[in-house]
Amino acid sequence: MSRRQMVRPGGRSARVQESVHAAVRELLAEVGRDALTVPMVAQRAGVTPSTVYRRWGDLQELLSDVAVERLRPDTEPHDSGDLRTDLTAWSEQFLDEMASPSGRAYIRDALLGDPDGTNAGRCSAYAAEQIDIILTRAKDRGQDAPDVETAMDRVVAPIMYRILFRPADLDAAYVRRLVTEFLLP
Repeated sequence: MSRRQMVRPGGRSARVQESVHAAVRELLAEVGRDALTVPMVAQRAGVTPSTVYRRWGDLQELLSDVAVERLRPDTEPHDSGDLRTDLTAWSEQFLDEMASPSGRAYIRDALLGDPDGTNAGRCSAYAAEQIDIILTRAKDRGQDAPDVETAMDRVVAPIMYRILFRPADLDAAYVRRLVTEFLLP
């Protein structure tokens, strides 16, 4: 099992992960990304540098792991009782978070330290889980709701593409248009 396959460790391992992640977040705010080093993180977290290297491999993989955790949603999407309203609200919030300077930095970090695509897959899964909740609620109310993968392809993927490669004119109106076109019969 590789370092990256460990999912939500328990006990000491969880405490080490949390203290190292907290140290990274604090140090990024204090000294910035360019000055950050593994020994600094280890000292702040109260672990040895070898613990960090053994668990994450290098600084970029550590930054990637921290970024992925920061991109994990804290709550379920709001439930207004209407598919279009819920998907639009979620998509607008997704755009706001991902297109912000910190969101872009997290995306960059998540992808840079991810040679095998594991972290990208985790980020994608977070979005898919949120959309699945929205679509399942709609189906439970008797509304017609497309499948999750189609939503990922027609709503999330264009947003991410535009954030990464064509950020000009990326706004809530664009997102509303994507949702409207996605929900057309």
